[in-house]
Amino acid sequence: MTQAKGKVVKAFGNLLQVRFEGDVRQGEVAFVDVGGTHLKSEVIEIVGDQVKLQVYEDTRGIKLNTLVAFTGDLLEAELGPGLLESIFDGLQNRLEVIAQKEGYFLPRGVYVPAIDREKEWEYLPKAKIGDFLERGDTLGTTKEGRFDHHIMVPFAFYGKVTLTWVISAGRYAVDTVVARGRDERGQEVSFTMVQKWPIKMSLFQGTKVKPSKMMDTGLRTLDTQNPIMKGGTFCTPGPFGAGKTVIQHHLSKYASVDI
Repeated sequence: MTQAKGKVVKAFGNLLQVRFEGDVRQGEVAFVDVGGTHLKSEVIEIVGDQVKLQVYEDTRGIKLNTLVAFTGDLLEAELGPGLLESIFDGLQNRLEVIAQKEGYFLPRGVYVPAIDREKEWEYLPKAKIGDFLERGDTLGTTKEGRFDHHIMVPFAFYGKVTLTWVISAGRYAVDTVVARGRDERGQEVSFTMVQKWPIKMSLFQGTKVKPSKMMDTGLRTLDTQNPIMKGGTFCTPGPFGAGKTVIQHHLSKYASVDI
């Protein structure tokens, strides 16, 4: 399918208005071409034959009729082995890799894969040929530090699949196909160790477990009047200098995490 293309008709800082031709959807990723540098952006509103784009880079140099290419893909996060070893920016670029390539001052338009495609992982299959699986079911595991990283049927996969082939245990790169099967329509599907998750789509299945245990912070103002639950959420609104970050640092001492 031919991807949509467009041209900038208005610019307000990091917000662009673009007239396009083709099919575009909410949340789609687009790249703005500024002198050969492609700036990543996201469709945040569609009105007729025009869209509004939020650009995630410095927009200097963008002018009337600047070309825009739409990718057809939603803004997604990559999930797979190796995430625990890296530090990322807001677009899931590995900062240590960019620093090696470009130095410590991040230029615009530079993007690197979130997961190392060359590194191999010891993969142990758990599912068997003939198993009837759905999203979230475990295909196999890899060892990431002291954690068992479960390789699952992607959460973006809807329906059920019957496995017809499973790779043997061994060391493989993340893009290696580790299982194949047929869905309910008889179509063949394959799975690797990497899955993509559209960041603005809730892909969970079932019901969420409600927090039931209080997190004791030692701060009477919180524990008595504004108690915080383990696994729950809280916010700390306030002006500059009110102590929002101080409270966050204090609470981090009492958080229960595996990382």
